[in-house]
Amino acid sequence: MTGTPQRQPEDGPRPESLADLLGGRRGAVDATLPPLAFGLGWVLGGLGGGVLAAVLTGTAVAGWRWRRGDRPRSVLVGLLAVCVAALVALRTGRAADFFLLQIAANAASALAWAVSIVVRWPLLGVVAGTALGQRTRWRRDPALLRAYGRASWVWTASYVLRVAVFVPLWLYGQVVALTVARAALTWPVIAAALAGSWVVIRRSLPAGHPGLRHPVDPADADGVAARTE
Repeated sequence: MTGTPQRQPEDGPRPESLADLLGGRRGAVDATLPPLAFGLGWVLGGLGGGVLAAVLTGTAVAGWRWRRGDRPRSVLVGLLAVCVAALVALRTGRAADFFLLQIAANAASALAWAVSIVVRWPLLGVVAGTALGQRTRWRRDPALLRAYGRASWVWTASYVLRVAVFVPLWLYGQVVALTVARAALTWPVIAAALAGSWVVIRRSLPAGHPGLRHPVDPADADGVAARTE
């Protein structure tokens, strides 16, 4: 009797590990700092000041992430993104172009998530399956596959929202507004997408389904019956 209540808390928090893989609070804050530094530097010192502030902040963030044990590839990719954004702005001479890489990344992400749903390989399932050590076993569960597909639309919408906000501001060269939007649409949107996609998954799974950590294989009818009772 005491064993059952003790297992329930273990099952509950596990899906929250998706926050780290999909861009948790710490990663979102780190990614927001260089653009904020760029906006402030641009206001105080023009394009050169903005680029210098962004690169220095990006380097500091990369060093901090390295010291706290983040994977080298993740650290280098983050710093490289800042450097490329800075080079684009310097090349064009237009401060708003610092955000062009971010716009392109969000547009590409929206397309990738949408396509993944259409081809029945929803990216939320891929990420969750990796996080839970399931590889592709989740795809053999029709209910879980359907739930991941529906929930992946939440993430697709989050990228579409960013593009819809960023593009007009970029076209009109609104650097300060882009800086504010970049911060406002990072962690808050990620948090909303995490919460929204989790609600969609829970509502999509049928009653009695054992949950994300236990994909149901239709071929194993006896095992399914044993789990759901």
